Amino acid sequence: MMPTLRRWLSEPRYLIVALITLVLVVGQWRFAILGDYRRLATALGVCMLTEFVFSWYVRGKVANLQSAYVSGISLSLLTKPQAGLLWPFALGGFLAIASKYALTYRGRHLWNPTNFAICLLLLLAPESVAVLSHQWGNEITTNAVIWGFGLVIAYRAGVLHITASYVLAFVALAAVRVAISGGPLGGEIAPLTGPMYQLFVFFMVTDPRVTVRTKRGQVIVVLLVALVEALIRLAGNVGLPWLTPLYAAPALFALTMVGPPALFLSLRREAAAR
Repeated sequence: MMPTLRRWLSEPRYLIVALITLVLVVGQWRFAILGDYRRLATALGVCMLTEFVFSWYVRGKVANLQSAYVSGISLSLLTKPQAGLLWPFALGGFLAIASKYALTYRGRHLWNPTNFAICLLLLLAPESVAVLSHQWGNEITTNAVIWGFGLVIAYRAGVLHITASYVLAFVALAAVRVAISGGPLGGEIAPLTGPMYQLFVFFMVTDPRVTVRTKRGQVIVVLLVALVEALIRLAGNVGLPWLTPLYAAPALFALTMVGPPALFLSLRREAAAR
């Protein structure tokens, strides 16, 4: 095996790039989930340009653009605006990367960039922006490929415990929701077969820049995320109107509400202990 290829396969960050590219290629090939290649071009272009400019201006050097690439693809896959609109991809790309430089504490950004941008777009323009809800359904081969590669890469990156904890909690809490509200269990766990949750469990909740340091803390946080998500879904089942903005993407909003405060408190505790 060529040394360059061996090094590429041994680096988790390159494997992550390969995985999100695989989600993009499979989703577009099987289901045409992009809809318009201009969306991909806009999201990727704005994310990478914003990363280039901000990193050079703030840090005096150009950062590795891997994070911008992941954010650009995630935005292009997850953001579903009204037909013909490109501004959500441009604004979302800018907000995602700018948040890494503006919303920080002790040198760490607190929100996963894509998660932050999509949640803000959903709150500011709910009539114009939605999130991808498409599922792979019974495409066993498609699910096997994505989840197979994803779990291997999560293991290599040392974050499999985070992904597994969330998935197990999601399934367990889905059973609780069924017991409370009724409905088939299969329908409650079906979202896990879709690209939104694949991006969520492999890229957002495992983002090393916005997770607490200890494995125990990471598991606790991700279990809280799953719990808050389940509560949002239950609130949607009973129709609580004051939580309506959250129903568009319960998982994304749950991470937004739980992850940053947990990281802030963790960093503050670490600083106080020194």
